[in-house]
Amino acid sequence: MGYACPVCDEHVPDAEHLADHLAFAAVTGDDAHESWLDEHAPGWESGGTEDLAPRVTAHAETVDFDVDTHPVEGHDHDHDHARGGGSGARGGAGAARGALDDEAQRILEEAAEMTREMTGDDQPASEGETE
Repeated sequence: MGYACPVCDEHVPDAEHLADHLAFAAVTGDDAHESWLDEHAPGWESGGTEDLAPRVTAHAETVDFDVDTHPVEGHDHDHDHARGGGSGARGGAGAARGALDDEAQRILEEAAEMTREMTGDDQPASEGETE
């Protein structure tokens, strides 16, 4: 069971993913998602995922959602997915940095900065790492 985005019908597995989907779309310039958030979750940009999730799921349709757990064909697992080692390593979008164009990289860096501001984490990502 998951949720359908009330703006674009994107299916996501849980409340936190729905909140992140809506907020990320809004901060990266999607006016429809931003307008929806402004109307249904005023002040959305000043809170975090945990604050936004229950506010947006109140307006979202629940849907059957199956997560595909099969590996992507052609993906070689002879490398370490963790960045910096350890279970607390931050990989995330930075792991695919080489595949991003300049505009996508700028958007990810801006989103990471906004996340740090929202969570109170004043430490910028280390060189070559995006959260």
